[in-house]
Amino acid sequence: MNYTKPSAVRLLNMLEQKIIVFDGAMGTMIQQQGLKEEDFRGTSFLEHPSPLKGNNDLLSITRPDIIENIHLEFLESGANIIGTNTFNANRISQADYNLETSVTEINRAAVEIARKAVTKFQSGKSAEEIQSDHPIFVAG
Repeated sequence: MNYTKPSAVRLLNMLEQKIIVFDGAMGTMIQQQGLKEEDFRGTSFLEHPSPLKGNNDLLSITRPDIIENIHLEFLESGANIIGTNTFNANRISQADYNLETSVTEINRAAVEIARKAVTKFQSGKSAEEIQSDHPIFVAG
């Protein structure tokens, strides 16, 4: 039996009917924030032995507000698909920061933030508006 999730079917149908807009460059948007080492450490990694500046994926834990705001900017610009902040959220990349054991936490936080941004963006809209005017998917 071949099963396809309803959201995947919906996305495939949309692709046949209209142009789908993906979000932009998360890394570029993060760089524009002018963040410092303290932002990457947050309160969770104050004592971490390695420098963390540049670990954009870690911001899903330490500065979720920034990541959520970036998602909201993409949604307000018309994005139908937003990608989670997980470009380097894998054991190999996180080894550069000695954070291999934090990969699951980073990925979960990134998904939660993206979903939260979608919910916030859609708040106050009717179910019909959400379905027809601006359907949104989270990819990650």
